[in-house]
Amino acid sequence: MAADDGLRRAAVPPRRLWFGLAASAAAWVSLGLIDIVITWRVCVDGEPFGYPAAHPAARGIYMGAAVMFFSIVMAAGITSYRNWLALSGERGLSQTLATDRQEFMALVGVFVSITLGIGVLWLAVPLFLVQLCMRAK
Repeated sequence: MAADDGLRRAAVPPRRLWFGLAASAAAWVSLGLIDIVITWRVCVDGEPFGYPAAHPAARGIYMGAAVMFFSIVMAAGITSYRNWLALSGERGLSQTLATDRQEFMALVGVFVSITLGIGVLWLAVPLFLVQLCMRAK
């Protein structure tokens, strides 16, 4: 049994575990910061002169950043899921126990990626419905 645990731990490098766990959080925070910077830069300039109107390129820049960060979240989720499969040997998330630290990191990475992937979408979707500067008010 101990030899089997040693083989399972060697199958997943620590970099992949940490990427799966932390990349989603970093992408979500980065998109939030970019949202604040773009909104501040674009909308505050025209506010003293009346209703601010965003530059058309601002929406494109923000949507490009949202797609990029959502891709990072998806890559982190897929990496975490593959890590979990390699470490647990089980095929269903509902049967997992995640008793090992590495298996637990992989499993938490899956759930963090799902949760923050939805968060990234919720940051990006309002731009399809509301103007950038209107959303900031």
